[in-house]
Amino acid sequence: MSGISHHPLLIYAIGASALGLLTAVLLAANPPIIHETLSWRKPLVGSVFILMCTSGILAALFPKRCSQAFHFKRESMNLAPSRTRATSHHPDCGKFSAHVIHINHHALCAACTGLLLGGIIAIIGALIYFFVGWQIQTLAFASVLIGTAAMVLGFFQLVFRGFIRSALNTLFVLGAFLILVGIDESVGSLFVDFFVEAYIVFWIFARIQLSQWDHWKICTNCESPCEIRETKKNWG
Repeated sequence: MSGISHHPLLIYAIGASALGLLTAVLLAANPPIIHETLSWRKPLVGSVFILMCTSGILAALFPKRCSQAFHFKRESMNLAPSRTRATSHHPDCGKFSAHVIHINHHALCAACTGLLLGGIIAIIGALIYFFVGWQIQTLAFASVLIGTAAMVLGFFQLVFRGFIRSALNTLFVLGAFLILVGIDESVGSLFVDFFVEAYIVFWIFARIQLSQWDHWKICTNCESPCEIRETKKNWG
């Protein structure tokens, strides 16, 4: 991952994300003996998580708006059609082929597709755990460990392409869900649950920073002139 050293915000995001994952594992490994008995804790925590997932699903369903916010404002630029026709919400450029999957002759963003699927599964899981009463008492620590491993794999999704990248983005979302459920089951604290949910937002931020860095790297190493290339090169 050459070039990361030139982006202090990305270094901070990666380091803080690793610290958060380590903290979650330590909390699950050393839970308090006494848990809170608030009857509304789980529904409240579950509602916040479902709202987060719903926001992520909307972003995945409307990736062009998401790309305008976090990547490049394509519509405001005078772009050459032969170089920049939209493929999903990525430029129609062979350098971005790893970011795209094709289903029924439709080009879709690999990451957004995976995040969409993961968000749907996570919402179903959250409804079952936080509202139906599913318990995983003996599996709480394992849930956090598996969730941590899934999120680490999700951060490394940039190494892969196509459907594997989609699968790892799905794991990224499910990993966040498993960590939250495992922490809730083992710690049983409203404050700690909200702490984990806040960290989930930060993990998403770090994931976005990695994607922006990857796009910057692709365009920086590209020799073909286009306005998207110049825009992305200026990201750092």
